[in-house]
Amino acid sequence: MTGYARIFRWIVFLLAAAYCLRTLVFGSYEHFGGPFWYLTHWALFMSFFAASRMMALVEGRSTRRWDGFVCATAVINAMVVFMYWRLFLEDPNLVSTDGELGPLYLELYLHALGPLLQWIDAVFIHRSFRKLGAPLMWLFGVIAAYVLWAELALQPMNDTPMGSVTSGLPYPFLNDLELVGRSVFYGSNFAVSIVLLVGFAGLAWMIRRLTRGQEAP
Repeated sequence: MTGYARIFRWIVFLLAAAYCLRTLVFGSYEHFGGPFWYLTHWALFMSFFAASRMMALVEGRSTRRWDGFVCATAVINAMVVFMYWRLFLEDPNLVSTDGELGPLYLELYLHALGPLLQWIDAVFIHRSFRKLGAPLMWLFGVIAAYVLWAELALQPMNDTPMGSVTSGLPYPFLNDLELVGRSVFYGSNFAVSIVLLVGFAGLAWMIRRLTRGQEAP
C-alpha cells in the first residue's frame, strides 16, 4: 500500500472514531434507544468498525479482509444518504421531529463526507466488491435487525414521535403508516439495497478492469 493510502485510512479511522465518541457522549438519550434510534448512527458505527479492520489489515495485525461487511457498510451508507436527503428535501418533518437540521459539521459528516470516505476505501483502495453472497447476507441481517429493533423495541417503549397510526418509531412518517404500509416500505428499501450492491459491484468490476495487475491492499 502506498503512503498516501495509509494516511487516508488513518484520517478515515480517526474521523469515524471521533464522531462515534461524540455520538455516545453528546447524543440524545431522551428516548429509549438513545442515539441508536437512527439507521444513520448504525451506519456510522459500522463505518468505524470497517475502518478499524482496514487499519488492522494495513498494519499487519490481521489478514482477514472483511469484504462482506465492508461492502454491506458501503451500501447501508448509500441508503442513509439517499433516503435522508430525499426525505429531507421533500419535507424536513419526515425525518426530524422539529424539521431542523442538526449542527452543519455533524450533518455533513454523517450524510455526506463520512459515507464518501468509506466508499472510496471500499471501492478504490480495498476493492471489496468481489463476491456478492456475503455482502447480501450482511445486508439482510443488518436491515432485519434494524426493523426488528424499531418495531419491537423502539415503538413499544417510546411515546414520541406521534403519528396518526402509531408512535415511537424513529422516523416521524413511519408513524403515519399501517403495519402493511411499513412492511412495504421496509421491503422496498431492502430491494434498493440490492440495486445499490449491484451498482457498487459493477463500478468495482470496471475499476479492476482498468487497473488490472495492481493488487488491492
